[in-house]
Amino acid sequence: MAIDILIDDTRWRSINVIDLVNQAYVKTITCFGLSADSCESALVASNDRRISKLNAQHRDQNKPTNVLSWPTDELRAEIDGDLPKPPKPDPDDVYHLGDIVISYDSCEREAIFERKSLSDHTTHLFVHGLLHLLGYDHHRELDAALMEQTEIEILATMGLADPYIAR
Repeated sequence: MAIDILIDDTRWRSINVIDLVNQAYVKTITCFGLSADSCESALVASNDRRISKLNAQHRDQNKPTNVLSWPTDELRAEIDGDLPKPPKPDPDDVYHLGDIVISYDSCEREAIFERKSLSDHTTHLFVHGLLHLLGYDHHRELDAALMEQTEIEILATMGLADPYIAR
C-alpha cells in the first residue's frame, strides 16, 4: 500500500516528490523490519500558507513550519532515550501509521540557507515526519539524540550525508 501523496502545491513536481517520498518511505519502513505492504501513511505536499493554518489549529503556533505529523497511535517511549513502542500491524489488515504535511516554502528556504539540495532536505524532513509517526520525538534531550541518530542512519542507507553537519 505504501504512501498516499496529495500534491497541494505544484512546485513539488520540480523535484519529483512522488518518487522521492515513495523511495524514502520504503527505505525507512524496512529499516524497522516492517513491510511497505503492511503499513500505509498519507502525505500532503503543501506550502507555508496551508501549514501555518494547520500549525495554528493543532499546535497553537501561528507560523509556518517545515513538517507536521499526526501519528495514528501514541508509540512514544515513556522514558527519555528509550526506543519507541513498535507499531503492531495486523497481519490481516494494513496499519495506518498516520499523516504528514510538508511545506515547500519552508523546505526550500531551509535548503538554500543550509546549502543543501531541495531533494535531500525534503527527504530528510519526510523521514523526520515519518519517524514521528513511528513514535520518535525530540522534546526530551535523550529522545532528540536518538531521533537524530536514527535519521542519520536511515538517510545513509539512501546515500545521503548527515543533515546535521553544517556545510
